[in-house]
Amino acid sequence: MLSKIRFKPLIVVTLMTVLGACASQPADQAARGDTFDPYENTNRGIHKFNLGVDRFLFRPASKGYVKIVPDPMVTSFNHFAENLTMPGQALDYLLQGNLKQSGNALLRFLINTTVGGAGLSDPASELNLPPVDTDFGETLHVWGFGEGAYVELPFYGPSTSRDAVGVVVNLFSNPINFTPVRPVENIGVYAEIVRRMGDRGRFSDTVDSILYESADSYKQAQTIYLQNRRFELARDDEDAYLGLYDDPYADIGTDPVRDPYLDPYEDPYAE
Repeated sequence: MLSKIRFKPLIVVTLMTVLGACASQPADQAARGDTFDPYENTNRGIHKFNLGVDRFLFRPASKGYVKIVPDPMVTSFNHFAENLTMPGQALDYLLQGNLKQSGNALLRFLINTTVGGAGLSDPASELNLPPVDTDFGETLHVWGFGEGAYVELPFYGPSTSRDAVGVVVNLFSNPINFTPVRPVENIGVYAEIVRRMGDRGRFSDTVDSILYESADSYKQAQTIYLQNRRFELARDDEDAYLGLYDDPYADIGTDPVRDPYLDPYEDPYAE
């Protein structure tokens, strides 16, 4: 059933990706970091659809979720969802040529799955294995692909043509999907939905101000997404070289860049 539900959105994702690949941004605009949005009318239509889904479904469900479920349990479910992505992230890091982080992701998965109760807790961080965060969109970035056109994906939100490819590839390429024994089919998808509900509920005021209090919520969401994504990729480019000199015993919770519990909707350039 879930594969049928996902089928139509995936068609839209694929079409938007093809469209993004067919358009090219002028070199001078790309060099300045200008937003490339040749499909703004279509994107705005999808944004309006996503607002409706959020207003009448995802927003109330997320608020109810964080109100009913104790905060430590919300955190545990987030850990569980994150842990399921570790094999896929290990594969992405391997494709990026980052053997250190690939091994780190695998070790986190093994430790948190066994010692951490199927990933519901995060003992790996206490053993100085900091959280990792990558995807196939970043892999394409490492391979030299530009971000392409800005797109808004149904049910998903802001993205780019490059990252849209990453979304589809990560959906199907996570090694966890090919294990012979899975207690629940598509468990990674369900876990990710619950994790996003937790984030939506926890940061409800911030998200509401962007989506419902901005003069132009489409442009506001676009700007925040692109700034955060570009900041993240630029930071990881530096980490590929500077990470060799990191203090392995540093407290990641006091590092504003590496803290995994920062507001994901915050502008990284705001003072």
